[in-house]
Amino acid sequence: MGSLKVCFYSPMPPAKSGIADYSAALVETLRRYVDLTVFDQPGEAPKEADALGLYQIGNNGFHAYVYEEALRRPGVVVLHESNLHHLITDLTICRQDWDGYVRECEYDGGPAARAFAERVRRLEVGPDYEGVPMLKRLLGASRGVIVHSGAVASDVRAAGYTGPLAKIPHGAWLPEMGDRMGFRTRLGLEETTPLIGIFGFLKPYKRIAESLRAFRRLVRVRPDARLVLVGEPHPEFPLAALIRSLGLDEQVRMLGYTPIADFNGYIAACDVILNLRFPTVGESSGTLLRSLGMGRAVVVSNIGSFAEFPDSICLKVPVDATEEDTIYEYLNLLVNRPEWAREMGARARAWVETECNWDLCARQYAGFMEAVAAGTPWAPPAAAAAAEPKEETPAPAPPPAAVTVEPGYIQSWMAETEEARQYGEIHLSRFQKTLAITPPGTAEDRILEMGAYLQITPALRSQLGYGEVRGCYYGPAGQVDHRTVTSSTGEVFSCDVDLFDAEKDPFPYPDEHFSTVLCCELIEHLPTDPMHMMAEVNRILRPGGHFVLTTPNIASLRALRAILDGYHPGFFPAYIKPVQPGAEVEARHAREYTAKEIYHLLLDSGFSVELLETGEFRDIPRPEDQWIYHLLDRYLLPKELRGDGIYAVGRKTGPLAKRYPAWLYEGGE
Repeated sequence: MGSLKVCFYSPMPPAKSGIADYSAALVETLRRYVDLTVFDQPGEAPKEADALGLYQIGNNGFHAYVYEEALRRPGVVVLHESNLHHLITDLTICRQDWDGYVRECEYDGGPAARAFAERVRRLEVGPDYEGVPMLKRLLGASRGVIVHSGAVASDVRAAGYTGPLAKIPHGAWLPEMGDRMGFRTRLGLEETTPLIGIFGFLKPYKRIAESLRAFRRLVRVRPDARLVLVGEPHPEFPLAALIRSLGLDEQVRMLGYTPIADFNGYIAACDVILNLRFPTVGESSGTLLRSLGMGRAVVVSNIGSFAEFPDSICLKVPVDATEEDTIYEYLNLLVNRPEWAREMGARARAWVETECNWDLCARQYAGFMEAVAAGTPWAPPAAAAAAEPKEETPAPAPPPAAVTVEPGYIQSWMAETEEARQYGEIHLSRFQKTLAITPPGTAEDRILEMGAYLQITPALRSQLGYGEVRGCYYGPAGQVDHRTVTSSTGEVFSCDVDLFDAEKDPFPYPDEHFSTVLCCELIEHLPTDPMHMMAEVNRILRPGGHFVLTTPNIASLRALRAILDGYHPGFFPAYIKPVQPGAEVEARHAREYTAKEIYHLLLDSGFSVELLETGEFRDIPRPEDQWIYHLLDRYLLPKELRGDGIYAVGRKTGPLAKRYPAWLYEGGE
């Protein structure tokens, strides 16, 4: 946690606001970088007078108290769009304060806007959405502004704001791909039925009428196509009547407002997502980012912030006379070329993971707020990277290249017994892969190998270059074994191996002592509290240090095949027969993990995910597992991360984020 004190103002779930969901996700990560207090209700007063206010501003009544507090205590405002007219009507007209509405219009747009407001007062016209954006008063009281798009940034500058302005990506969710077939079953659909979805508040400006007309044309050539509308209907938009008039009662379903879990599930069930807007005031769409993050094929309007997305991750519809024709052509393409749609979705998910992850956004938030608080300029990371280094500050050295350790070198340390040689042969590819993903070190770097059998430990010094190599293993706390091994070529290696219980004991090392920690085929043996180990690993790693983890994959092709054949999916679930009565036996696997769980394990432990792959775990070919791919293909289930072993590298970015994550612990946070 950083030292900057921040008061975070925003509605939070279960408020029916997309910004509430956004804020909940941002807060979870932002806490790592600033001292954060959340105010999600009106009337609460901050206790810290010197805390910087951070205000999430949306164009609806949920944000009324946020707007009012931003005027009382100037701070950093986050504009999710460049028009607040609806918010101001909630603050004035909805409170029967017509004079206040007229006053705000005049302040924002001068005499012409006042004349318009008087017409609204006389009920001659409705409140305007575009002509009077109602930004001027808020911007005039702001110490800094955060936006998510160049479109909103341009509007902010056009409104006369000259203060600090940061364009920070709208954070994106990377939810699990969802229960695609479960939600298709709810809808009564087969796995191959083309399904198109429109999500969020069902307002006319989302081009729903145009989309339905284009979909009617699609149904003529693909009678099996279906469309779902998931979101709260607009009271002034007779959507059900429109669907009936188009003869689409059998092909279109309105599902209404759904909880976020169901919302994600229906996105996962869809093949194509329509996220169209016109008119627009530069708003960002959380639904769009969620859909891209789930790897869906998405169609957007080529306008405002949506035009700024890369062409490779979405299809863009012009807002002109060709709009309906283009929507139809895109739907026809995506429905009849599902492999092309899936490829575009995969590119979208990869882009979101790199460019819009919450950790990146939170770090930029923290950096900008620190600059605002200090009254210093802030350069976004891209600009900072492009800047010329000062003469007195040499450019940082590039990271060392990965090291390839020859198989023969690894095998030379496994020649003591026939059993050791056989084990080395079976696991050779795993040892090579582990060393390949371990960042090389220098003479000043320290590395710890947990569960060290001294199979690859010598290579950490002789091949990867670490100056100090240490091992640890399960045993009575405080005991240190000095181990020496000799290779078949005569090379001698020695190191100390500390004994302790990784789930209970404090690790016997100072804070920030190691550059790298290896945890290979260990976490799956821990029966009670693996996050104790993760907390201690975080503590003993220096900032920016690396954590290398390998473990069997419970979601591998092998495991899926075992389940379908009626067997246990675990890699090593069997009880071990004691050699003799009363003898201690090594622990079997207590819990095996999926690659996605390891991803969350790293994030919850204060690490960014530098690498997450699966691959061979033992050199035993199993071509008979390949039929599982056909099954996954048929049901459009993910085929990636299906290897027998998980290989992951995390980089320490902050303290432990969650001590008891709910996905791992019953009753966890």
